[in-house]
Amino acid sequence: MTMSLKTEVMTQIAALVTAAFGLVAALAWNGAIQAIFKALFGSSDSIPAQLAYAVIVTIIAVVATMAIARSVANAKADEA
Repeated sequence: MTMSLKTEVMTQIAALVTAAFGLVAALAWNGAIQAIFKALFGSSDSIPAQLAYAVIVTIIAVVATMAIARSVANAKADEA
């Protein structure tokens, strides 16, 4: 089954808008996490502080991604 051009364009626009909102949310969280990190650990200008921040954010992102993927898998299993 092929999609009409209008449906395909609307699908791509929806994906782009969703990605844009995701980017805005990510930037907002980045600012919030940086402010928390700075309040807890002081200056965030040093290389060790930036590396620690990157590691912490990466761990949070991995854990969150795994939790979301499990939730989606469970929701799909419940539908079946």
